[in-house]
Amino acid sequence: EIQLVESGGGLVQAGGSLRLSCAASGSTFDDYVIGWFRQVPGKEREGVACISSSDGGTYYADSVKGRFTISMDNAKRTVYLQINSLKPEDTAEYYCAAAGTEILMLRLWRLNRLRYDWWGQGTQVTVSS
Repeated sequence: EIQLVESGGGLVQAGGSLRLSCAASGSTFDDYVIGWFRQVPGKEREGVACISSSDGGTYYADSVKGRFTISMDNAKRTVYLQINSLKPEDTAEYYCAAAGTEILMLRLWRLNRLRYDWWGQGTQVTVSS
């Protein structure tokens, strides 16, 4: 079983940048899809990006394309989410999660939170205007 720990959140001014990290342990890093999600109180958890640990393929939600970049360091077993040009509406708890590579078969599965089985504890990002 894979364990995930997020870090890198914080308070930042609008227009700034943050890099979130998701460190994986407990299982081989191969053959997982690692996704980043965010959630604000009262709303559903929203998938923003995912990456395949086997081939590095990436996928983004339309709402974050151009500002968010997901990447991976296999040697460190860590997945990153670079967020640029932060907006107040990016304020949320950010979670990373892992799923099997079968979710890549259908576009609708790739950022579907219900397809992910292992979750980190989250890291808060707050963007001030």
